[in-house]
Parts: sequence; structure tokens; C-alpha cells
Amino acid sequence: MSLLGKAGRAPAAQESGFAAHQAGVDRLLASYRAIPPDANVRLAKKTSNLFRARARSTAPGLDVSGLTQVIAVDPEARTADVAGMTTYEDLVATTLSYGLAPLVVPQLKTITLGGAVTGLGIESTSFRNGLPHESVLEMDVLTGAGEIITATRDGEHAELYRGFPNSYGTLGYSTRLKIELETVEPYVEVRHVRFHRLRELEAAMARIIADRAWDGEPVDYLDGVVFTADESYLILGRQTDEPGPVSDYTGMDIYYRSIQHDSPRPIRDRLTIHDYLWRWDTDWFWCSRAFGAQNPRVRRFWPQRYRRSSFYWKLIALDHKYGIGDKIEARHGNPPRERVVQDIEVPLEHTADFVEWFLREIPIEPIWLCPLRLRDSDGERPWPLYPLEPDRTYVNVGFWSAVPTVPGQPEGVANRAIERRVSELDGHKSLYSDSFYDQDEFAGLYYGGGAYSSLKKRYDPDSRLLDLYSKAVQRK
Repeated sequence: MSLLGKAGRAPAAQESGFAAHQAGVDRLLASYRAIPPDANVRLAKKTSNLFRARARSTAPGLDVSGLTQVIAVDPEARTADVAGMTTYEDLVATTLSYGLAPLVVPQLKTITLGGAVTGLGIESTSFRNGLPHESVLEMDVLTGAGEIITATRDGEHAELYRGFPNSYGTLGYSTRLKIELETVEPYVEVRHVRFHRLRELEAAMARIIADRAWDGEPVDYLDGVVFTADESYLILGRQTDEPGPVSDYTGMDIYYRSIQHDSPRPIRDRLTIHDYLWRWDTDWFWCSRAFGAQNPRVRRFWPQRYRRSSFYWKLIALDHKYGIGDKIEARHGNPPRERVVQDIEVPLEHTADFVEWFLREIPIEPIWLCPLRLRDSDGERPWPLYPLEPDRTYVNVGFWSAVPTVPGQPEGVANRAIERRVSELDGHKSLYSDSFYDQDEFAGLYYGGGAYSSLKKRYDPDSRLLDLYSKAVQRK
């Protein structure tokens, strides 16, 4: 039976969830009214998964403290109503109790649903389920004008529904999202398939995406890791309800190291669905090595509750604030390092081209690969600010580290080179980190022709929110 019951009335628990949510919305609106009219509207958040400088302000921010919960789940319809600032960690904990999961679960626990929809969210279901905003059925948005509106695919605010993804809070903030869910089994069986040539890996991805299978077994999850030009892997996951032993990568074992092998045949592994969804979070992919957390002597005494991306992010934030890394480099007579923390998408057929170039030019490894295809084929580019073509496969390439700078060179040399190469290969770059485009090039890439200007005029007529170029590129 649906949570709405036979008479169409919500049971007490659901009514309570919506009542608590409304109280949170009321506090949000009160905080909006308290912001001086000449000040930019911003979130009052202590944490973030963004890696670019954020605008500073002494004005009060929006109170989102009441927008952090799953409001209701309808297991029969396989949908959930979720407050915009709810983390995927909390969302998944709720939905798994029903044997359900969001269609795409980004890799890091503290990414919020609203953040993934207005920014970038991707994971190993994206080759079949697309991106998080494609599973949104409707959303309530606090616009820059201070109004709460409901946007749906075909309603009065369909233009905002389409333009919200990749707007990064410059058109408004989602307060509630109704999303689709999918049924999941309790376990995931994983195969790690090694490749010695990147062209072979690229071709294998194409076959798997077309067939949804590999070597006679279905593939429900697909991503990969490149260590070197002659050592790369595809990670193939299959849902299963078959009981059996499972691995645990929240302790001494490190997930990405378990992928590596010399066998001509795939190496198999098994995880619970919970641990599979969060397999990358414990060591922030491989970035925990920068803090010594992968050293067995250190790891043994590193509290398990601090083996998670949110804690490593706090360490990074301290480094950015106080320049700790640059000071250490200076003590060794080295120049400062340029942060190269990016996710880009290139068409599948250009994946090897980009990765081969990257391995030659940028001294960073490993590299994460995640294929994706938009679910929505309505229109030439159905999401104007996120201009990926429907019916075309892309591969997200993620790399997160720093490279030495050369005295006398302009700021962001490596990042600028990456931006140029991505554009040459008909790709696109996420905006959660540093960007160096000039204003005209940025507008051509991210404003969807006149779509962004039209949306900004309608939903933020007094420019209470920063515009996308100011937020993503300019340093304030």
C-alpha cells in the first residue's frame, strides 16, 4: 500500500515529516528577509564540497538547518520527497531500509541532493541512469526573488526545471525534491578487469554500455581507474541477493589498491550494497594518501570515524586557509604547487586521446573514469546549462591533486591547458573547482545561448544571487 493510504491521506509519520519540513522552509524564508537588500544571498553553511574560492560576505546567510532530512518515502511508487540540504549519506540510509536507492549516488557521503542537482553528480550507474537531475520529478526552489516555486518538467516553471542543473545556486536553492528510486539487491559482486592499452579499455567500455553485460554476465555498475598508460581497469558491478563473504574497506584494507592485479582474468570481489555505494568515501578515492592515512603504521591509529571524505576536506580547507602545503614546499626550496582538482567529460571516442595527453602533460595519477549517457533525449540538448548531447556516451575523467608551478608563468597553467584540451575534444568541465575561462568563452560554454540570461531575469531580477561567471570563475 502507498504511504498515502487508501483514502489518499498521508499517515501520521509522513504528515509529521512534511510539517517539520514546512517549519524549516519558514525559517529559511525568515532568514532571506533578514538579509540586507544590497547584500548577496548565500547559504549559511559551514561545509562544502566545492574546491573553488567562495565569495566572502559579512551579511547573514540563509538558514537551511531545517532542510536536512528525508521527508517521506513511497516504496510502492519508488519515490522520495527529500529536503534540499539532505546528504546522500542520510538519504541512502533511509532508502536502503526499503530496499531502494537513488538512481545515481555520488561517491562522497556529504554531497547533498540539492548540490548534486544544481551542480555535478555522477557515479557508476550513470551509464544507464544518467545524472541526478534526470531523476527529479519536481522540485521546490527558493528563487533569488525570495519566492518558493515548484518546478516540473512540463509545468509553468519548466524553463527553470531545465535550466537549474549546473546553475550552482545562481538561480535559486532547492528546498524539496521529489526523486525516483530504484530497487537494489543486498550485495554487489565486482569484477576488476585489467587493460594494458587505453584504446582497448575505451573499446571495452563501448561494448559494455551497448550490451549492459561483459563475458556473459550483466553489468549494473561501471567505472574505472587508470594508474599508468599500460595499467588501467574497468570495475564491473552486478547486483545479487546471493549470500556470502564480503570485503570491508573501512579498516586497514584500501579499496583502490584492491583493484590492481596481474591476472589475465578479472579478479572478483563482493561488497554489501551499502559498502559498495560508499567504497570511494573512506579514502576519498586515493586522496587520503596525502595525509599519511594509507601508511599502515598511521592508519592503525587513525580513528575510523575520521576515515571519510568530510574529514579530509576539513584538512584541505585548513591547508587552503593557512597555506600549509606551500610553506612546507618552501622549506624544501620548492615553489608553490598548483591545485589541479577537476572532473571533465569527453565523448567516449575521445577518452584515450584525453587520458594519453593527460598522462604525458600532467604529473597526476591515478585517474578515475566514469561513463555516462543522458536518460533524457527530449530536444537537442535538453539541459541548456549542462550541454551534453542526448544519445551520446561521455566519460567523466576525475583527477585530484597538485602539480609544481614554474616561476614566471601565469596562474593556473595546468588547469588552462586542461580546459583547452577538453574543448578541443568536444568535452565539458564541471564547475565545482577552479576555472580560468574568459567571460565570452565561458558564456558560450555554459549559458545555453540566451537560456541563462532569460532565467536570471525571470527568477533573480534584482541580482540577489551571484551570476554563474562570478561564482565559478572570478575570485571574490
